[in-house]
Amino acid sequence: MPDSAPLNIEAAYAEPGKQRLLAFQVAPGTTARQAVLQSALPTEFPHVDFAAAPIGIFGKKVKDSTPLRVGDRVEVYRALLIDPKENRRRKAAAKQKKEAT
Repeated sequence: MPDSAPLNIEAAYAEPGKQRLLAFQVAPGTTARQAVLQSALPTEFPHVDFAAAPIGIFGKKVKDSTPLRVGDRVEVYRALLIDPKENRRRKAAAKQKKEAT
């Protein structure tokens, strides 16, 4: 007989000025996307499309249909504002310019 006890999980989302890590319970068989939509995140961040945003578990991107396990932390990712390589180039150029003066 399968275990039907609720799963304790977490859902996380962060923006520059506001971060949330919510602990809650879901039914066994709940998928990563379902958990995000069941969480309070859509209420706290109404401007985010949680139905389409990329998601992961403990820093690894997963499919929406990935079933959750006890203790999983579902993370909602957002688009980068700037390419990391370009950001490093800009910082290096600014540092060189500063050192040259």
